[in-house]
Amino acid sequence: MRLIGAKVPRVEDRRILTGRGRYVDDLHLPHMLHATFLRSPYAHARITAIDTSAAVCAPGVSAVFTGEDMQRLSKPIAVLMAGGAKVPEFYPLAIDKVRFVGDLVAMVVAETRHEAEDAAELIEVTYEPLPAVATYEAALNPASPPLFDELGDNIVHRTSMSAGDVDAAFAAADRVITRTFVQHRVANVPMETRGGVADFDPATGELTYHAATQGPQGLRMALSATLELPMERTRVLAGDVGGAFGLKGFVYREDFCLAAASRRLGRPVKWTEDRIEHLLASGHAREEKIEIQVAVRDDGTLLGMRANMTMDHGAYPGVPFAAAMFAGLVQMLLPGPYRMQAYQWDFTAVSTNKCVYVAYRGPWEMETWVRERALDEVARELGMDPAELRRRNMMSGEADERLITGLSVAGISSRESLDRVLERIGYDDFRREQAAARNDGRHLGIGFATFIEAAPGPPEMRMGGGMFGGEQAIVRLESDGHLLVITAQAPHGQGHETTLAQIAAEEMGVPFEHVKVMHGDTRVTPFSLIGTGGSRAATWASGAVLVSTRKVKEKVLAIAAELLEISPQDLEINDGVISARGTPTKSLPLAQIAMQATMAPNSLPPGTDAVLEAREAFKGEGITGSGWSGGTHACTVELDLDTGRVKILRYVVVEDCGRVINPAIVEGQVRGGVAQGIGEVLYEHAAYDEDGNFLASTFMDYLLPTASEIPTIEIEHLETDPDGELGFRGVGEGGAVVAPATLTNAVADALAVFGARVEDQYLPPSRVLELAGVVPRR
Repeated sequence: MRLIGAKVPRVEDRRILTGRGRYVDDLHLPHMLHATFLRSPYAHARITAIDTSAAVCAPGVSAVFTGEDMQRLSKPIAVLMAGGAKVPEFYPLAIDKVRFVGDLVAMVVAETRHEAEDAAELIEVTYEPLPAVATYEAALNPASPPLFDELGDNIVHRTSMSAGDVDAAFAAADRVITRTFVQHRVANVPMETRGGVADFDPATGELTYHAATQGPQGLRMALSATLELPMERTRVLAGDVGGAFGLKGFVYREDFCLAAASRRLGRPVKWTEDRIEHLLASGHAREEKIEIQVAVRDDGTLLGMRANMTMDHGAYPGVPFAAAMFAGLVQMLLPGPYRMQAYQWDFTAVSTNKCVYVAYRGPWEMETWVRERALDEVARELGMDPAELRRRNMMSGEADERLITGLSVAGISSRESLDRVLERIGYDDFRREQAAARNDGRHLGIGFATFIEAAPGPPEMRMGGGMFGGEQAIVRLESDGHLLVITAQAPHGQGHETTLAQIAAEEMGVPFEHVKVMHGDTRVTPFSLIGTGGSRAATWASGAVLVSTRKVKEKVLAIAAELLEISPQDLEINDGVISARGTPTKSLPLAQIAMQATMAPNSLPPGTDAVLEAREAFKGEGITGSGWSGGTHACTVELDLDTGRVKILRYVVVEDCGRVINPAIVEGQVRGGVAQGIGEVLYEHAAYDEDGNFLASTFMDYLLPTASEIPTIEIEHLETDPDGELGFRGVGEGGAVVAPATLTNAVADALAVFGARVEDQYLPPSRVLELAGVVPRR
């Protein structure tokens, strides 16, 4: 019955790959209406007048809602976790001002989507344009108009911290290397865009909201609070979700609009975002810059680091998580698995006339990119091999080792992963090949980068269940002897219906096919504000399922012990049959006990529990291993200086996520993350001009890598804790976190012969040619 560690095929795939998945846009409820939104063509403007009379009279239209209407139908939207940032008052629709191109001005609800879109074109809005705030410099300028007048300026958050004696560390340095690394804005781009169907029942006062979400309970709580509906009368249903990557962990103003309209009209209201809306107005990520100073001795010893980060968090705060809170993760992890004596951190978040900042697969990715790029720059300044620089400063995971920010890194495998990946990619041989290629006019490069991820983190981070309080699961033995697992997770491609079933089946001793995993219904699932995200599932959801299944198993064995007159300790369950250890002839089918407990519970032996169900909370008890996921990636590239094209020759991953539940799913997660990281560097850019106009609202302008651009990704698992019962660690973010650093380091290595300094993450062909000096920089 060894299922953990096996490449069990995903149970979701049969449904999804044969077109039998059920997504939000597949829903067609009786008497359902359709919504569309009128969006602002201006980045920043006052609304001086709005005339909806023609739209209200258009064919099929049931209602038109403006900002003033929504102000009467809802409270201001609450931001539950602002991370210390200033939060303005705002509503589902714009009232007095629009604050980015794509801002919500009005909503039209009609019998069909086409009728709603036609009517929206009849709405006449008079705008008074205002100067756009579209750059860091403009946002920091006191003369720029504030996006929200009540906040006074466009600086929404500032914070600082330090560890160690920073001044002394820098005074002792032989040199200080300073760089400014700039990360560009990107979009999440899941296959399925956002969407929802709000269904308010006037007879019961209950709202059912069908959503493409990765956080059903958080969405339920936000709808309840903003629309002043009791939580017990608010239900969120999430079926199949076609990807999210962090985007669908947020609650959007469109969600509130749909729910308010359904309550007002007494009919279901549906909206599905089109791709232009998605790229324009769903959410963007990653736009940050860090000025970093590294104090170092000439022998390569790192002494200290100063980092000053500025984040462009867009026009509105995220709901329920404001962007500023992600900066705390960057601050914590920026020093990485390297020894240093001191660290200074300064952070500023600014508002601009751009789409809202949202989480995107590893929203702390900036720390890995900046650190690993900076280390390569330090090595170059010192004339040292970048691998040697890292080895000289990298922590080895000893019991007493801690990050400069205070967290224990006992047990991390960073050094092992670095050595192994360089061996796998043939580092020394490639350096010889690179030198020979330069003599032939070819430009090869090699890059590598190491990351660590708190998934779930060291003991001091996970006490009591970590920042989101652990997780619960419900496990119930059904009358036919099959298990039903109800998880707080809201999967959207991770394979939780498979991995959680593997854990429950192995623990209970039943066939894998006898376990069904249920999720996405807030009426029955345990509460979790975050749902699925932050690489939590491998540890917290798996742990909750394991301890809940174990509780059910204890109840079953107690009953069987009485019936068989054998001690529970001498019983085992294999393939759904309970038997005495070493005496399989004395046995009971699990289904027999399950049926008896269901149909005739009073006939069970006295003192036993007939309720074969458990709802256990897992708060980290018994977690083994370091608590850190991590690894090192390496890639080799060749530059074509006629076209600026970057060709990836090899990409090698050595990763450690503890005890692997399903290697095939882990490898899928790693490869998907790497593909997104490659796209982020070479193709994707959610670009704005200086007037706040969005320049990438179609796939003609917002480029995505295809299968032909992604190389074969070679993966090796370290699995440093293969036997730890609860040694599972998260793996969902790592590929996306470290791939940009790996690839940009490789490109920078290929460009080193030209004296180029790579400080921008976005490296399209035009930028590569500029850095190589083939064309002048624009």
